[in-house]
Amino acid sequence: MPFIDLLKACASQLIVLHHLVIYGPLSEAMADVMPALVAWIAEYGRLAVPVFLAAAGFLSARGLAPGGVPTRVQPLTLIARRYMRLAIPYLVAVTCALACAAVARTWMHDDATPAIPTIRQFLAHVFLLHSLLGYDSLSAGVWYVAVDFQLYALMVGLVWLAHSGRGAASPTQRLMMLVAAAAAASLLYFNLDQDWDSWGLYFFGSYALGAFAYWAAGRSSHGWLVLLAAAGTLVLVVDFRVRIAVALIASLSMALACRHALFQRISPTGIVVFLSKISYSTFLIHYPVSLVFNTLFANVAGHQPALAVTTFVLTWATSIGAGTLLHRYVEDGPVFAVRRPVPA
Repeated sequence: MPFIDLLKACASQLIVLHHLVIYGPLSEAMADVMPALVAWIAEYGRLAVPVFLAAAGFLSARGLAPGGVPTRVQPLTLIARRYMRLAIPYLVAVTCALACAAVARTWMHDDATPAIPTIRQFLAHVFLLHSLLGYDSLSAGVWYVAVDFQLYALMVGLVWLAHSGRGAASPTQRLMMLVAAAAAASLLYFNLDQDWDSWGLYFFGSYALGAFAYWAAGRSSHGWLVLLAAAGTLVLVVDFRVRIAVALIASLSMALACRHALFQRISPTGIVVFLSKISYSTFLIHYPVSLVFNTLFANVAGHQPALAVTTFVLTWATSIGAGTLLHRYVEDGPVFAVRRPVPA
């Protein structure tokens, strides 16, 4: 699905740039050199998150309920597999972040640099509970990994309930009703209260929009797409949120792209597919890279504009290179040599 590759490639690079312009002395220097561009990325770069959420929902629906028909799942097995897939590269990246933060604390003063973690804080990160337990993150963006895990576990639970239920409704009908109910609860209650933003239910509305987009893409008529657009618009009328609008637009775009085979000329070995493939690893490893380059930049006398721009570009390029290595040797390495049966 090349359009999803395009979304993932663009969103992953945008979130990397977003973090590069909000953390460290390099971000301050870049704000002096390119104030308008840096302000725009700082403000709107975070909107890559609802794109990721919608794409994740789309792919989970494809893996767990192709054509809207829920597969027979073993919930604990699937959730454990998802944890391993997320956690192994994530823990490698967090370990790198701890090492780079130790260097940064020695040679640079910046309030955003993570402090020395406690054992409990580290274990909370290992089990993806750091946000729920109120611990500070050890690396930028790792809260999203925990939320993604919760969302997938919730979707697996709904698929299992749909297949295990009794009554006149078919498993497909039960699944649609369960996902719609959870999405409505998310969009009309949990997502309106910032206190829930460490829980998957806060984000499930965007995730469900992506799931319904996948199911709508497989229908012969456009009725499902119209219904999805109408439901999303109604939610925005009740309480407009830019992040939900972005998730809705991304979901409808994915559905239309799949229905009409858009972007099929994108080469499987092209730059878009490459950046999409390494998007998770790049997302994980870019902050440790940023810490190293910010430390180097902070200790160079005379922060000339040319030096700031050069260092920024090198940080960005090195993040992509480090993401490539993490993907090749860890995320897609020997641990995952056996092909995963669930493409989510």
